Amino acid sequence: MILAGIFFALMNVSVKYVPHIPAIEIILFRSLFSLVFSYSVLKRQNVKVFGNNKKLLVLRGVVGSVGLISFFYTLQKIPLASAVTLQYLSPILTTILGIFLVREKVKPIQFLFFGISFLGVVLVQGFDTRVNLLYASIGFISALFSGLAYNVIRKLKNTEHPLVIIFYFPLVTLPIAILISFFTWVQPEGWDWGILLWIGICTQTAQYFMTVAYQNANVSKISSLSYLGVFYALIFGFFFFGEAYTLMAYVGMALLLLGVVLNYRVKNPA
Repeated sequence: MILAGIFFALMNVSVKYVPHIPAIEIILFRSLFSLVFSYSVLKRQNVKVFGNNKKLLVLRGVVGSVGLISFFYTLQKIPLASAVTLQYLSPILTTILGIFLVREKVKPIQFLFFGISFLGVVLVQGFDTRVNLLYASIGFISALFSGLAYNVIRKLKNTEHPLVIIFYFPLVTLPIAILISFFTWVQPEGWDWGILLWIGICTQTAQYFMTVAYQNANVSKISSLSYLGVFYALIFGFFFFGEAYTLMAYVGMALLLLGVVLNYRVKNPA
């Protein structure tokens, strides 16, 4: 999950480097890369490409697509750490949804620890004036649908190869992206092509590590580790885009880490 977070962070930075290209178009190229790569590997390994539980696989593709499109939109419109902070409401939503969708048991004390992490999110966000209600709402939608996607992955634990789950993501997303891009197309030029390829590589790698993690570990524990992505966003946002934050942001970082560590120790006592 930590490796997935690093590659997702690199992807986020890359998306902000091509702000002139519509988010849906970036998703189109990313999906095309992922579709071709996943298909070729599955065929080479003689794995059944279209899987077994097709209904759940399609559902994972649909909810994942909504989450990705809304997240990429916020990435391009607001500061990096702010976009990622909103997205990382998903671990809380993942855990709550997991109680109902995968019948996972969550100890009451864990909600206190999630509350500590959420307070950290609020402090990191710092009531950023660059984030209006529209962007905040889109960010929440992204987090909600990501939470749904992670729980669907968990339900597919015993029936599907990780790459089959990843394959369905672009399989569902690509037609949507092609349709919308037809009306919003901006021709990539020069280094744009290299950045788009790099986004595809980072996303594919991150998706693989994330899928394996969610298939093989407790949802609430793994989802809490994803909070570390906020740290990456703060660091990369500062060094690559000169995004400055207040002292309260660092207090928020400390609370985020505290909540993650405490939640992890509930499932892994010393």
